[in-house]
Amino acid sequence: MKTITKLSLASLVVIALLFSCKKSDGSTGDQTADYTTETADSTVVSSSAAVEKKDSKQKFIRTADLKFKVRNVAKSTYAIENAVQKFGGFVTYTNLQSNIQEQIKTKISQDSTLETTNYTVENNVTIRVPNTQLDTVIKTIARQIDFLDFRVIKADDVSLKLLSNQLSQKRSAVTEKRVEKAIDTKGKKINDIMEAETTLASQKEAKDNAVIDHLSMQDQINFSTITLQLYQNETIKQEITASEKDSSEYKPNLGIQVIDSLKSGWYILEAIFVFLLNLWPIILLGVAGWFLYQKYSRK
Repeated sequence: MKTITKLSLASLVVIALLFSCKKSDGSTGDQTADYTTETADSTVVSSSAAVEKKDSKQKFIRTADLKFKVRNVAKSTYAIENAVQKFGGFVTYTNLQSNIQEQIKTKISQDSTLETTNYTVENNVTIRVPNTQLDTVIKTIARQIDFLDFRVIKADDVSLKLLSNQLSQKRSAVTEKRVEKAIDTKGKKINDIMEAETTLASQKEAKDNAVIDHLSMQDQINFSTITLQLYQNETIKQEITASEKDSSEYKPNLGIQVIDSLKSGWYILEAIFVFLLNLWPIILLGVAGWFLYQKYSRK
């Protein structure tokens, strides 16, 4: 009896250990699958293209253009905006709108109508993020993607363009100093002074344009631009609204119509009476003329 009891206990312990190991393996497998899926989604949209090294002399303007489907455009838009703000970026444009594809009104009772609306929701977003955070932001956006249409990431090397702008600024500064010196040392002829002043103004304008171009390019280097096109599946919305009644239903009954007609007739009679009173001089002259005609016609 003791032997049987010991064997039973040993069997229960072995079964419990096997069940625990199987459950642990299954849980690990699920986590691995989820991690693999999330990693795959992030890898599809992320990119390490043209990531600058600290000591590199190359400068890149990096841009990204993505179009993808999400489950809910509004919620995904809010999540993306919060992520952009978290990583030091900002939204420069957003256009969230619903486009009605079809609208059907079905009368379901005397005073109720079922309104069925098929519509799609989309949003075009433009955001700017620090160049060093571009890949991180894109990986964060990947969590919202249900289906990716396309992803385009560009990295334009503008190192030579920056060098060209710097040399142009130096040349403009040298030329500006020489023209200023020529104006101070030249004769007092008005034509020469005016021509020199015009040349100086042109040089200053060229220098200012070079500075603005350099600052604009530096801004594009420091902050990458991401353009997003979000959309979701067509949505159906149904609601019951009150039906519009026919105007004939608002007509008064026969008794009210008779009373209104009598009132209208009385008002017309009053108007005719007042109109005739306004013509009393003409009526008086007519009556007097008629009596005179009768009097002289008898003679």
